[in-house]
Amino acid sequence: MKTETLEQETITKTGLNDFQETWLEAFLIDRKAQNCAAGTLHTYGAKLRLWATFCDTQVITRVGQVNPDVIRRWLIWLEQTNHNPGGIHAAYTTLRVFMRWYWDETDQPGNPPISKVKAPKVPQQQLPPADLKDVQRLLKTCGVDLLGLRDRAMMLTLLDTGARAAELCSLDIDDLELTTGQVIIRHGKGGKYRTAFLSQPTRKAIRSYLKARTDNNPALWLANNGDRLTYSGLRIMVERRAKLAGITHPTLHSFRRAFALEMLRAGVDVYSLQNLMGHADLQVLRRYLKQRDDDLWAAHAKGSPVERMKRR
Repeated sequence: MKTETLEQETITKTGLNDFQETWLEAFLIDRKAQNCAAGTLHTYGAKLRLWATFCDTQVITRVGQVNPDVIRRWLIWLEQTNHNPGGIHAAYTTLRVFMRWYWDETDQPGNPPISKVKAPKVPQQQLPPADLKDVQRLLKTCGVDLLGLRDRAMMLTLLDTGARAAELCSLDIDDLELTTGQVIIRHGKGGKYRTAFLSQPTRKAIRSYLKARTDNNPALWLANNGDRLTYSGLRIMVERRAKLAGITHPTLHSFRRAFALEMLRAGVDVYSLQNLMGHADLQVLRRYLKQRDDDLWAAHAKGSPVERMKRR
């Protein structure tokens, strides 16, 4: 009876019903209309399905029934159902985006209940970059046929630009200026546009690949069937090359981490690196730049005050 009264009050105050299922669907439509990246849309959909599943177990059908305690119990439920800390944090972030959007969309007074729930902590684990020796082994498996030329050029571009895998797959031939090495990444994370660059060896590899092609497809990277290569196709390619090289396959994102770490080691300043990688702030970049013990040893050997004092 109390629940029915609460629901009726919500409808009266807003002039709208607050059926959660309706608003979750409306939110995803809005995100799609905002041209969110496909990966972001997938994450939103997956995490909100987890939220909806939990709400079903609690007989929660309306947004007005959600309070901070419900959200906290959901986070505990995610942990108990074997979701890792990163996944739980992503789920919390997704629900926060949805609730802020709903509050704004329906002109709700005050702040959404999730504003009283702290984000779950994520352990700052060291994420390994692709080993450059392993990359060289991968490249050695590439022959001079069209497939080999493509795979070699792709892996070099992935390492040379620090591009995300999805960004690499979305490149068109017209996005490259092979004379200067400039690359326009038009479909960055969050729809952001940025410029990356290619070294001379990478440009040479791309020219060889393009010269061997006989099609008119505008996409830079093509699958065996002549269509644009997908993220899945790129991942399968690296796994296949790793098997041929007799090594454990590196993840696609580890190429991006290798780019960041090698640029740092070469003395590139973090602000330029932030722009090259398309990060909104340095906080995200810090996860890529977790240096290994040998880097820290070299830094200490170079700057040790005791060693410097000895030389004076």
